[in-house]
Amino acid sequence: MNITRTIKSLINSAGLIYAKKICAREYNSQTYMGFNERAIEFSFLFTQLTKLWPKTILDVGTGMTALPHMMRNCGFHVTAIDNIKDYWTNGMVNRHYHIIDDDISNTKLTDTYDVITCISVLEHINDHRAAMMSMYRLLNPGGHLILTCPYTETEYVNNVYTLPESSVHEDFPFITQSFSRNEVDNWLIDSPFNLIEQEYWQFFEGNYWTCGEKLSAPNQVKKENTHQLSCMLFAKNQ
Repeated sequence: MNITRTIKSLINSAGLIYAKKICAREYNSQTYMGFNERAIEFSFLFTQLTKLWPKTILDVGTGMTALPHMMRNCGFHVTAIDNIKDYWTNGMVNRHYHIIDDDISNTKLTDTYDVITCISVLEHINDHRAAMMSMYRLLNPGGHLILTCPYTETEYVNNVYTLPESSVHEDFPFITQSFSRNEVDNWLIDSPFNLIEQEYWQFFEGNYWTCGEKLSAPNQVKKENTHQLSCMLFAKNQ
């Protein structure tokens, strides 16, 4: 038993030293890269959580972010999933939280949740309608979906990065869709959600995400104004 405890202690110590070095390296190498959409999205998300006070949360498409860890720190019981096998071609480990490998468009999950969070993820899923239907099924009656995504009210774009005016020209292995009112209406047809709240945000001068000059600071606008991102709250019928 003493030998086992000693081995575990040595492994733990080595792991802590490695993690400390990684954090220090990232801290020392950081540079300002400009603002992104996460501050807006997380603000919307946590504002909704303070109104809803759920017990259980499913975070869809966590990736390498600390979001589920942050929500767990608030006291919620959090499950996090990502399509690791198909989306992360080189594999992925999230050092902040345990991530279950699951494809939300064809989920194997059977538990249901009070709230589902899907932050800048749906646009990367080809079958977004299937993903939305899965999230509806995984909600408890009266549960809520907090969703953020690229959005322009009047027109859908299959992949904004292929637009000539986009500032992003990397060849990513995934699409980045920009949704419109038509897609939202289809989600509501597929599943009897109620759209409770929707915000519209302008980040760029162009009509679509990453298109045109980036603003010095994002603006919350009305739907008739130029915008490229939306934050939405859906409720599942009882």
